Amino acid sequence: MPSCPPLPSSPYTRIVRAVGLAVLVLVVSVVGAAAWSAVRLSSTSAQPLSLEMPAGAQRILILGFGGGDHPGAYLSDSIVLVVEDGTKQAEVSIPRDLWVQIPPNSGRYAKINEALQDGVNSGGLDAGGQLAARKVEDVTGLKVTGWVLEDFDGFRQLIDAIGGIDVDVPRSFSAQYPANDDPSVDARWKVVRFDAGPQHFNGERALEYARARYADVPAEASDFARSARQQLLISAIRQKVASPAGWLHFLPLVNAAAAATHTSLSPLELARFVMGFHPNEAKHIALDSVVVDGRSADGQDILLPRGGDYGLLASYVQSQLA
Repeated sequence: MPSCPPLPSSPYTRIVRAVGLAVLVLVVSVVGAAAWSAVRLSSTSAQPLSLEMPAGAQRILILGFGGGDHPGAYLSDSIVLVVEDGTKQAEVSIPRDLWVQIPPNSGRYAKINEALQDGVNSGGLDAGGQLAARKVEDVTGLKVTGWVLEDFDGFRQLIDAIGGIDVDVPRSFSAQYPANDDPSVDARWKVVRFDAGPQHFNGERALEYARARYADVPAEASDFARSARQQLLISAIRQKVASPAGWLHFLPLVNAAAAATHTSLSPLELARFVMGFHPNEAKHIALDSVVVDGRSADGQDILLPRGGDYGLLASYVQSQLA
């Protein structure tokens, strides 16, 4: 499925948005959780610039997906809600296997990572971002104020644009990993190996580390383990950008971000969020303590709220924020 063409915008708007996205991508990157993604930079509407800075809580949904023309290209590989509300700063990781109703209140259940794909199928990237945001609102009980979409190519390009990152891998493991993002090109699997200790990652290696799921070490085999690895990548990205070597790559980074992201945010909304969010102070919230393993009627491995109480998820998120 081809990506949506960018909407017309002024050169000033494009520059402001590109700089904002570059900073945003590097601050909350990957991931959140994780592997971010890349389609053309655009917004849901051609918005005139306002001199008034947006106010109030910001809750930005970041979705990473494979991209391309193959089936399932828009299944979300990472789903992270970044919250900035005064002194409350948090990154809420939503497990991709969480079993929810899509569309909301439809009676049809699927993994939450299908929300973006279903929306794209019905109305393109904007519809996908909006449907995914509605489902995350249902799960967390928090109003989503904007969303950012990126695909795997964009994540690779962003890491390569800053000259790669240095990561201290805490635990050795091997994992099965797709040989190609598009299974119609190559459906085989390969083995990726990560040894404990400091090492340098380019974009491809960082993506493998962020996405590796079918690991030979149980502690590295879950979505929650992936989320922890993605936090290590975020820290490594921040360190690189703050270094003299990182700033030497700022213009390539801006160019990569401008070509890599599709968002509902205006330039000033991006600017307000970037200025207000402090990742070192953010609380990392995962749902592992309030979900249990399950199996769908058609045999899929899924995650369900404890006791079947979906309200428990929102209560937990809000209690962690409080």
